[in-house]
Amino acid sequence: MKEKIFRQLEIYPADTSKMLEIPFVGNIKAGFPSPADDFVAASIDLNNILIKNPEATFFARANGTSMESDLSDGDLFIIDKSLPPADGKMAVCFVDGEFTVKRIKIEKTRCMLIPSNADFPVIEVNENNNFMIWGIVTYAIRKM
Repeated sequence: MKEKIFRQLEIYPADTSKMLEIPFVGNIKAGFPSPADDFVAASIDLNNILIKNPEATFFARANGTSMESDLSDGDLFIIDKSLPPADGKMAVCFVDGEFTVKRIKIEKTRCMLIPSNADFPVIEVNENNNFMIWGIVTYAIRKM
């Protein structure tokens, strides 16, 4: 049975009250390794890198497969509500009482929500829908 097109997202506010500091080893070559790269150069704060607008930033977890080439089921993603919507951006949208995450296609007279999985339909938003672009997805965090 195919999953429901819309699912309720669990959305959590970002907590930037503490640094989220991890060791940073620098740039890592995807080609031939270099022995000079075998040391930790510094540390980085993931909050500083991933969260640009703390008051408007939220985390959610992907639930389903409609965005499978962008988000896998269970991936965490970061949403920034302060960013303006733009054509082609991935967005969390509120449609008729439920949240969904899709790429937005903005045209002169219409807005469409595009899944990255061809097994799911494009959602064309019209004046009969209770619709809001809730926030823009800025990062995805995936377990490898």
